[in-house]
Amino acid sequence: MSTSPSPSPSAAPPSASGPAPSPTDTRGLARGRLGTFDIFFFVVAAAAPLAVMAGAAPLAFRLGGIGAPGAYVFSGVVYLLCAAGFTAFARYVRNAGAFYAFIGRGLGRSAGGGAAIVALLSYALICGGFYGFFGFYAAATFNPMLGLEVHWSVYALVALAVVALLGYRQVDIGARVLAVLMILEVAILVVIAVAVLATEGTANFSVEPFAPGNVFNLASGGMFVLALGAFIGFESTAIYAEEARRPERTVPRATYLAVGFLALFYGFIAWIAVAALGVDGLVEYSLSDVFQGLYFMLAESYLGAWASTVMGLLIVTSILAATIAFHNATSRYLFSLGRDGLLPARLARTHEQHRSPAVASLVTTISSLMLISVTLVLNGDPYLQLLLWTNGVGIIGVVALQLLCMISVVRFFSRGRRGHGVFRVVIAPLLGAAGLVAGLVLMLTNLDLLTGRTDWVNWALMATLAVAAVVGVVLAGRAPAVAEAADRA
Repeated sequence: MSTSPSPSPSAAPPSASGPAPSPTDTRGLARGRLGTFDIFFFVVAAAAPLAVMAGAAPLAFRLGGIGAPGAYVFSGVVYLLCAAGFTAFARYVRNAGAFYAFIGRGLGRSAGGGAAIVALLSYALICGGFYGFFGFYAAATFNPMLGLEVHWSVYALVALAVVALLGYRQVDIGARVLAVLMILEVAILVVIAVAVLATEGTANFSVEPFAPGNVFNLASGGMFVLALGAFIGFESTAIYAEEARRPERTVPRATYLAVGFLALFYGFIAWIAVAALGVDGLVEYSLSDVFQGLYFMLAESYLGAWASTVMGLLIVTSILAATIAFHNATSRYLFSLGRDGLLPARLARTHEQHRSPAVASLVTTISSLMLISVTLVLNGDPYLQLLLWTNGVGIIGVVALQLLCMISVVRFFSRGRRGHGVFRVVIAPLLGAAGLVAGLVLMLTNLDLLTGRTDWVNWALMATLAVAAVVGVVLAGRAPAVAEAADRA
């Protein structure tokens, strides 16, 4: 990780959208601060591997059966295909706005403007919703431990203050924190896996979780909602391109490393549950009333009560790490939109000392505080409403943008492959797009799993994405920097 002093601000690269700031401009992010593993930690932490495995994988088993490990691996393959074209495109569009800059460069200013506001809304909702996730699990973990009845909102506000401080200061402080938290949460799952294999050996060894018939079946729709959603954030490697050392190499390495690691890790840890209980035993457990505690049960059974307690603590820090990462991503979208004139220019101001997107970070904090406040005023549930409703919208928005980004990659390189192989910039993006289309269909047809509702509320929530897209298209026509970038494409 980077330990070098912050460099002086420099001009934006020619390929970045918007006018290049002067050497004394306060709108430039710190250059050369982040290395491959800094960015890797942001992406993996945003994925929240412990929260995915301990919190979502049991539901994936319940919804789709024993094919969950295969579903996670398949989803990883889809995103590796997407990453091939995505990282090739990143060499020509280096911008903290990532999605909107990519889509705008490939599909024009209107598409870029619509993508900008959809991306901003999606990330802001995911970020804000994670405070409900944090408050829910923090209360469930700490209240019994302390013998207190502290409201979830108190924990959420404490997390908000911590994330706000890290976001307002320099980004590598956040990277170091994310690195420690991510390593700890991965370690506890690896220890459980080793204990299971050491105890059970090959007694319950089975490849059935990876058999196509178990992965792709009539009940797999809800399972794939969770599996594809587990990789949300892989594209954020490009968000940090302006702050990366040698971004033409750092961004691809971090992307492949993050997606590849998550695919193998998710698939392996999900398979460990089969190795522990056997195929029939896992099916029976996943249909029981205590299915959600699957990995806590494995921790206590194979390691002792202390492991279950440690996992409870680490799932809280896992969610905190993800919240930090999504806060950083949202801040950088705001920064980029302010710099390019789509939103007020003040959002592009950076901290004079830390070179962080300080104003954008503050606005992100305020928007999250508003979501927490609305939930409190309406007496909403931190998990069922604040988390599921916001993340339902956000996940669908991000996957839709990923699909548009793949289309943009193919269109951009159709004018000339610029030295890249046909597989990397045409075939892989098209295959990735096909997987994303399938994912979107599954998400929309299983909307109730994302929001916890089966009525008109689902479509009202989805309508916010359409409104955001229209607003973005209108704003793009009034932003000279966005128009200039699109015209250069």
